[in-house]
Amino acid sequence: MVGALEREQDVFGAISHPARRRMLDLLVDADRSVNMIAGHFLMSRPAVSQHLRILLDAGLVTEQRHGRERRYHLVAARLTPVREWIAHYEPFWDDRLQRLEKLLSQRSKQ
Repeated sequence: MVGALEREQDVFGAISHPARRRMLDLLVDADRSVNMIAGHFLMSRPAVSQHLRILLDAGLVTEQRHGRERRYHLVAARLTPVREWIAHYEPFWDDRLQRLEKLLSQRSKQ
């Protein structure tokens, strides 16, 4: 049985590769087949399938068979640990943006 921490680490590991993040981006708009996804990459179809397997194992996508075709669907809710981690840094960025706004306001008055 996989614990919650291990599943969370699987999500972070799965999105660590730029190709897999791009695959998730493609699935935001619509479910897609392996061939449709592979058309967006300069890699072999088996390589795309391996990346999709990692996303599937992490629960970030589901797979449905439609005849001979497999279609992948994004499970965006599985990105919650990423959203929570990023939220931890929001006060830092809010502070930086407020400082920048203040600085720009002061410069425009000069």
